[in-house]
Amino acid sequence: MPDSKVRLEIVTPDSTVYSEIVEHVVVPTANGKIDLWQRHAPLIDRLEPADVKIVKDGKTEYLAVSSGFVEVYAEKVSIITDQAIMIDEDDQEKIDEAVKRAEEALDEGRKSNIDEAQMQLLEAAAKYERARKLAKGKST
Repeated sequence: MPDSKVRLEIVTPDSTVYSEIVEHVVVPTANGKIDLWQRHAPLIDRLEPADVKIVKDGKTEYLAVSSGFVEVYAEKVSIITDQAIMIDEDDQEKIDEAVKRAEEALDEGRKSNIDEAQMQLLEAAAKYERARKLAKGKST
């Protein structure tokens, strides 16, 4: 691998969503967004639902990810997440509908007597849908 490249793998329970050699990647973690390049210090952190910025061959791509984990080694970044989608494959109307449904479910959850774990799942779903919308806006 050339000195300026890093392998990025994004995996969900269903499939490998992304597996490419990239220049760098910006990942949303519990400690803020981290710009990862080759030879980054080893790292394991919690992934936050948001957009992932990928720079490959001088071009920028965005993915929306749900919660999960990011693991970084010298020449590899691995993202393990519940959901991930390439934004250029996403339809804006479907995103808007999904955001609306997620926010309605979150509002209903706040009004009812559901437990904390269920509330966290609803919040994560809403954050993921908002991330899809935000990332889609960045890619157009």
